[in-house]
Formats: sequence, C-alpha cells, structure tokens
Amino acid sequence: MKDQLLLLSVKLQNFINREEGQDLIEYALVVALIAFGAIAGMKGLAGQINTAFSGIGNTLTSSI
Repeated sequence: MKDQLLLLSVKLQNFINREEGQDLIEYALVVALIAFGAIAGMKGLAGQINTAFSGIGNTLTSSI
C-alpha cells in the first residue's frame, strides 16, 4: 500500500511539473489577440465596403 501511494505521489508530481500545457495556453492567447485585432479592423472596413457596394448598386440601378 505504501509503495502504491509513493508511486501515485511521484505521478502527481510529474503531472504538475509538466510544461507542455504552457505552450498551448500561449498559442491560444496569441490567436485570441490576433482575432481581437482582426475584429476591430473589420468593423471600420465593413463600413467602407458597405458604402462601396451601395455606390455600385446605385450606379447599376440608374444605368438600367
């Protein structure tokens, strides 16, 4: 029983000390930052695209 508890303790310490999960969290934060920047940039761009398509639509409508 004592050996099993020692083995469990060693496995838990190894699991806690692993660092692979830190890389995943860092990549997730970078992706979230890029997504936030893209969303912020798209809001301004969306208005300009809407204006351009409205102008094209008005031109096509008046040409017909």
